[in-house]
Amino acid sequence: MSEEALPTREQALALVHEWIASPALRRHCRCVEVAMRAYARRLGGDEERWGLAGLVHDFDWERHPDLERHPVEGVAVLRTLGWPDDVCRAVLGHATHTGVPRETPMAKALYACDELCGFLVACSLVMPDRSLASVEPASVRKKLKRADFARNVNRDDIVRGAAELGVDLDEHVAFVLEALKSEREALEA
Repeated sequence: MSEEALPTREQALALVHEWIASPALRRHCRCVEVAMRAYARRLGGDEERWGLAGLVHDFDWERHPDLERHPVEGVAVLRTLGWPDDVCRAVLGHATHTGVPRETPMAKALYACDELCGFLVACSLVMPDRSLASVEPASVRKKLKRADFARNVNRDDIVRGAAELGVDLDEHVAFVLEALKSEREALEA
């Protein structure tokens, strides 16, 4: 694959399935892909490129579940497979501990969508029907203020992500939630 060639979605999905056993983590990667595709459409980005960055951003988490290795070692694998540098840098930048700056709209969107997608799924799981369809932006904002809810989700990353992307936090929550709702049948399968 040439340096600028983009793998197919099928190749990216095969990588995700090869490296991730957890249905929840696969779902998270898929949710971030959906959010990234929506932002690409909104911001004039390459929908396929942005979506694939979202799909593979955490592909190595099960094998490298610590900050010393994730996503650095995963990106090393992507590079050996010929993934484009902009996608690799976006994946590195989604994790603040790497120190890789988020310089492109794609990288900023990936950072902004990652933790929020996890939080939105957590919100759906406490709904009576356990569905994204029942989640409302106002309830998400209330839950963001509760430290005892979805403790593993970094609220600072959610707030900082929206700011770096240049969108109002409420607008960001509503936009990503709507994107996920539009694909909820596939995401909840």
